[in-house]
Amino acid sequence: MPARTDSTNQRRSVMTRSMTTSRSLSKKQKAEESYSETSNDDMDDDDDTRDRRKIHADLPSEYWQIQKLIKYLKGGNPTATLIALCSLRDFDLSQDICQIAIRDVDGLEALVNLLDTTEIKCQIASLKILKDISQSKPISRSLTDLGAIQSLIRLLSSSVADLQCLAAETIANIAKLTRARRLVRKDGGISKFVSLLNIPANTNIEVLKEDTQAVELLRCAALGLCSLSKSKKNKRKMKSSGLIQHLSKLITLEVETILVPVVATLSECSVDPEYRAAICEGGIIQYLSKFLESQNQELVSHCAKAIFHCAEDDLTRTLIRQHNGLEPLVRLIKFTDNVSMLDGVTGAIWKVAIDQENCKVFRDLKLCESLVPLLHSQPEEVMINVAGSIAECAKIPENIEQIRKAGGLTHLVNLLSGTNPTLLINVAHALGKCATEPDSATIIDKYDGVRLLWSLLKSPNPQVQSSAAWAICPCIDNNKDAGEMVRSLVGGLELIVSLLKSDNREVLASICSAVANIAKDEQNLAVLTDHGVVPILSKLVVAHAGDEYVKGHIADAIGRCCIWGNNRKEFGSRGVVKPLVRYLKSKDTFVYKAAAMALYHLSLEPENCVVMHENHAKQWLVNMVGDDDWILQEAAAGCIANIRHLALANDISKSGR
Repeated sequence: MPARTDSTNQRRSVMTRSMTTSRSLSKKQKAEESYSETSNDDMDDDDDTRDRRKIHADLPSEYWQIQKLIKYLKGGNPTATLIALCSLRDFDLSQDICQIAIRDVDGLEALVNLLDTTEIKCQIASLKILKDISQSKPISRSLTDLGAIQSLIRLLSSSVADLQCLAAETIANIAKLTRARRLVRKDGGISKFVSLLNIPANTNIEVLKEDTQAVELLRCAALGLCSLSKSKKNKRKMKSSGLIQHLSKLITLEVETILVPVVATLSECSVDPEYRAAICEGGIIQYLSKFLESQNQELVSHCAKAIFHCAEDDLTRTLIRQHNGLEPLVRLIKFTDNVSMLDGVTGAIWKVAIDQENCKVFRDLKLCESLVPLLHSQPEEVMINVAGSIAECAKIPENIEQIRKAGGLTHLVNLLSGTNPTLLINVAHALGKCATEPDSATIIDKYDGVRLLWSLLKSPNPQVQSSAAWAICPCIDNNKDAGEMVRSLVGGLELIVSLLKSDNREVLASICSAVANIAKDEQNLAVLTDHGVVPILSKLVVAHAGDEYVKGHIADAIGRCCIWGNNRKEFGSRGVVKPLVRYLKSKDTFVYKAAAMALYHLSLEPENCVVMHENHAKQWLVNMVGDDDWILQEAAAGCIANIRHLALANDISKSGR
């Protein structure tokens, strides 16, 4: 660059300071306006705000050296500015003291203002510094306040690839803040980011892979979108801009540096059902399954988490099996040192295990034997996924045997003393599934599992209550001494009856099911009756007549409770028969079967038969006599017989015979 005279330098210095001041004022005003629109949600990002450190006399020499260099940025010519920027990069800018030195003399303003100059070298040097220091949240906040987002977005449209890359990566750092993500969206940054991912149709893929600068630009753009995708509104904007189509192309490149941010973005976006459908339709699942074999653990972690979200859908679970994604998931469990990856892998296993066919594959791979050791000495998020995986795998008897032989039941029972609601729900589900096997039910009771499950009924969380109640049902059903076991729980039956007053439908359904199992023992049924189970069930049968899910369990509980004392008569007097007859019209097999069973028991009371006859129960019961279920056949036939016997007795009485 040609040398300049002192007078020219002086004039330029004055002009630079003037421009710096005006730009700083305008950017501060814009930032203040943006900040005034910020909602209370942004306060989450301010939790870790640190107070400006006090200046002490023993500050290191780096502090003063950086401050001297910043002065050259404000008043020097382009050459001096560039030298100062290069000198700044010689310092370790990740250190707090270096960042404080920059902020104390308004160095951030100078760096941001350089982005709006026409000196490309100065812009690049400034961006390199901003990219490094913007990894600090306080610095990111300051840059947002100074209006750096607007300048960085403009640079995304630059014809200089280096500027685009550095601007994109700097935004990726700053966009970890909620307010910054909002500003990028409002200033049109998302569409620019998505356009950077575009690969023209006539592009030679092999040549593109060798183009280092093109690959770096794609990586930085994907990195920025990954940070921006943490906002729901941003996700919607990204989808409307055609993000999935671009990511579908990028993932086929199989360039590892690009794949990591691309799959990370997919993982973030796959929380949304619309994205999951688009990912499935875009053929991305086969690549996610394939990349589980990668040696890059960060990539594997993102793939597993994306599968975890996508496997909420039935089709995705099938595709993962078809693309051989199950075996790698099982092998990856052994990497217990990488918690992030283990969390993703166990989460993916949990969701894909919902599919019965996948459970069979896991059975052959002896997955449960590998999962059991992870039920202790692991972070809670991992144990939540492991318990959920075991609960799903336990749908197959052979898997229950694997869990029992590996000592999994003991570990599961021990986890019942925890406090994490999600973990308790999954553990209760797992124990409930395992308790369907008599040997497992005995072990659960032996290690005090039933008592601990019963104690969860006191939880303020309805989901914990319902999951515990569902788990208790098979524990009672498959225990030889179930009656005595239940009676040994002080206050247990009273608690069960009190939960019938819950407003939560899942709690009601599970508790009614528990009542039906408890009532198989006459002594326990007598205690339930003393606690007022009959009037409560009588109210529920009417109150939930429109809820197909709950009313089947209510009918089942009523049928079981009829066998004690005068319960049949009391149910009849409380108007239970008429709504139960209407239950026979349900299309749900469980509902009409439970209703038929309950009506059979109620029909042993003559007055109830009269109500059944008046409400035309016979026309529904006759159809059920021809059902394939012999239990339903007998209940329907028995009920019709009791109604008919009463009618005959009435006819005989009227004829005077």
